[in-house]
Amino acid sequence: MVIAVVADIVGSRKLDDRSAAQRVLDETIALVEQDMPLASQPLTPTVGDEQQGVYRRLEDALVSLLMIQLRLPDGIGFRFGIGIGAVSTVESVHGELADGPGWYAAREAIETVHAKEGRAVPRSRTWIVGAPGQDEVMESTIATSNAYLLVRDELVGAMSERERRLTYGRLIGRSQLDLADDEGITQPSVSKSLRNAGSTAILDGVTALLGGTA
Repeated sequence: MVIAVVADIVGSRKLDDRSAAQRVLDETIALVEQDMPLASQPLTPTVGDEQQGVYRRLEDALVSLLMIQLRLPDGIGFRFGIGIGAVSTVESVHGELADGPGWYAAREAIETVHAKEGRAVPRSRTWIVGAPGQDEVMESTIATSNAYLLVRDELVGAMSERERRLTYGRLIGRSQLDLADDEGITQPSVSKSLRNAGSTAILDGVTALLGGTA
């Protein structure tokens, strides 16, 4: 199984400094891979506001993309289309081009995110589509995972930038006291922020996805 991810930048045309935003995105992706290397091919810019990446497992993709969401500052964000299926490359005079049903599925997934975001689920940021030929187990996994993602994106989308930073810190194993020192607040304030943001549910979800290793 191959997990293909297509990401595009939310509101890219409205960014005051597109180049600066891209630097933030690149640095965030690199930091996430340093803190928890889960991608077989980390998200890399392709053309325009699009990035592409590859993961070996769906669980790895879900955790890594969550970490990117949590780490990005206000005003800069991604939508993610996740495709499950084979991927390949096509040789071109311009280099290798991504091809295959996994990428087609990822593009369909990101179109679904756009549609949901523009209607009743404005905080939707992530969706999964399986390429044709998935078995019943995978079809059920995709449906369950999409239900999870709708709720997860709603929680993360409602967080403040500080709440996302704190949640990210706890996800990578930092103590509340260390985080409090970084933020210039007290440890009880960190605990309260995490509780009010629903961070424990997010973190427990990561633990479940990674089989208790988070």
